[in-house]
Amino acid sequence: MIRLSPDTLDRLPADVGRPAYERAAIRTGVVHLGIGAFHRAHQADVFDRALEAGDPRWGILGVSLRSPGVRDQLAPQGGLYALSVRDGSEERVRIIGAVTGLEVGPEDPAALVERLAHPDVHLVTLTVTEKGYRLDPASGALLSEAPDVTADLADPDRPRTAPGVLAAGLRLRHQRGLPPLTVISCDNLPHNGARVRDATLAFARAADPATADWIEANCAFPQTMVDRIVPATTPADVDAMEARLGLRDEGMVKTEPFLQWVIEDRFAGARPDFEALGVRITASVAPWEDAKLRLLNGAHSALAYLGGLAGIAFVHQAVADPAWARYVTGLWDEAETTLTPPPELDVAAYRRDLFARFANASLNHRTHQIAMDGSQKLPQRLVATAAARVEQGLPLAHLALAIAGWMRWQGGQDDAGQSFGVDDPLAATTRRLLDAAGPDAEARARALLSLTAVFPPSLTADPAFRAPVIAAYRQLCHSGARAAVEALVTP
Repeated sequence: MIRLSPDTLDRLPADVGRPAYERAAIRTGVVHLGIGAFHRAHQADVFDRALEAGDPRWGILGVSLRSPGVRDQLAPQGGLYALSVRDGSEERVRIIGAVTGLEVGPEDPAALVERLAHPDVHLVTLTVTEKGYRLDPASGALLSEAPDVTADLADPDRPRTAPGVLAAGLRLRHQRGLPPLTVISCDNLPHNGARVRDATLAFARAADPATADWIEANCAFPQTMVDRIVPATTPADVDAMEARLGLRDEGMVKTEPFLQWVIEDRFAGARPDFEALGVRITASVAPWEDAKLRLLNGAHSALAYLGGLAGIAFVHQAVADPAWARYVTGLWDEAETTLTPPPELDVAAYRRDLFARFANASLNHRTHQIAMDGSQKLPQRLVATAAARVEQGLPLAHLALAIAGWMRWQGGQDDAGQSFGVDDPLAATTRRLLDAAGPDAEARARALLSLTAVFPPSLTADPAFRAPVIAAYRQLCHSGARAAVEALVTP
């Protein structure tokens, strides 16, 4: 087995793209926290194209804040990996060379803080998922009693959490008189820039109030919206890529042709020519963010829970069924009334494009993958949309069924009786609530609706929300997800 590496690039087939720039000349201008598949298929693609365009400042230090898995995949390959863009039977492969270094934060926290204080660094980007910000989903307050947060506050020079790392790195830059940074959250969170800013300031104030004031006055935390479907890479994908390249690539990622990145026009210093790279710079991200969260992500979550309960493995299999396709259309009809799209966003065209993306069978996007961390995703993807419908005095049958699907998912058993693990930070809590509620469907639904981290009490107190959700949950328990979807969309 011969690995992909800088020394084996000349072995690649002629139709595989490879870096045309001199990698030795790259400067590391970006520190990325959370170097998973999404970053490698999205932001790293953009920064790699900036390098191709002749700007050497945008190499990436990729940092994992948890496991060494990605580091161990990419380090033997010199940071190189294949980006596979798939659409139907077509596949385009390009080797990404933008990753100049890899670190695992917990192995040497002080060294990571030092890297953030390097003069070449201008941007910090993050894909740490919703739970990585260590903020309460309901209140937005720092989870100050969480063990890792407590440890960071007690030893701020050796941080383990994302906001602790940012606060320590910015404190060191301030002490050395270095310029401030732009911190760009790339997670699917409403007001993601404000959230990472609030979390960072909370840590900074605990360690050094003067630094917190400097961060608040000088650093930039723009709001963003990111969009690209990036399914999990499987061992079969890695084997197929080895056959394609003639080299073993343990770090490959697969994705779709579509890529969207919207960033608020708020920067603290140098940045790439984002506009030339297809990134939209705007005064207001919120309308773009709402459309993506409520249409793409909301439908993805609905298909994950309902489809997963019905035994549907992949998103493209769900939308190929006419009943499920009508369900998605009905869900979008409900969500669209809650949007205020910018003039540049044609919602009808966006919906058509989304459906085509969902139907892309070459991605094999698993429902169980999308279902992870649902308690962190549900508030912005489905609950906020339902709240807006309630405020408008409009029905929410499709949204209610999707929310009830998440609730039913917490039981850890699909409609065929097959058990699965509930991969969620609140899984122990939802299990405890269900066990205490007993077998009665309405009691179980009410128990889960009491979870204030997911459902605002003012919303669950409103019968216009509570009643259809409980009714949908009862139907799912009685007849299963497939029958519930078919009953809802049948005239």
